[in-house]
Amino acid sequence: MRILVADDHDLVRETIAAYLEKDNSMTVRQASSLDEALDAIKNEEGFALVLLDYAMPGMNGLAGLDAALRASDGRPVAMISGSANKAIAEQALQQGAAGFLPKTVAAKSMINAVKFMAMGEIYAPLDFMTQQETDNPATSHLSEREKQVLKGIAEGKSNKEIARDHDLQEVTVKLHVKTLYRKLQAKNRTHAAMIARDQNML
Repeated sequence: MRILVADDHDLVRETIAAYLEKDNSMTVRQASSLDEALDAIKNEEGFALVLLDYAMPGMNGLAGLDAALRASDGRPVAMISGSANKAIAEQALQQGAAGFLPKTVAAKSMINAVKFMAMGEIYAPLDFMTQQETDNPATSHLSEREKQVLKGIAEGKSNKEIARDHDLQEVTVKLHVKTLYRKLQAKNRTHAAMIARDQNML
């Protein structure tokens, strides 16, 4: 089964593709923009599922989803995102998306979700769709996965240990750590842990 993964972040796109291709039933075509994805949808052999990044160039919010749905001629199109909230996910589903996948989803869950959507079912992770948006104001700007990684950092765990705890690839944890440094304005792991404790983030 052929899957199209469209995301402008090379490392993220290639990591997702690697996850999926570990399952021998899938081959992945990659695209780095909406225009490239639409070109592939229109001119290549039909894809069992198209995964579109919410924030990549050309998407213009959910307008890109509409364009991909029209081009796909009834085949499923789903959204992936590292930043979209529950409201955006709900709107995408209402517009006809086959599902919504946070980029923080575990590898096994992602593979299962892709197979599920390719069969014509609708997928959205229950924990994401039912989470409270602002449980703790100090961490409202962090995703659930970033909070988990930050907790691991504060506990002195390595990236490999955090990855094992949450069924992630180590490269994915590294991406979250880098994002946490930027969001917290932290210089290193120790600084990030100190900020988290000082601001009662844990």
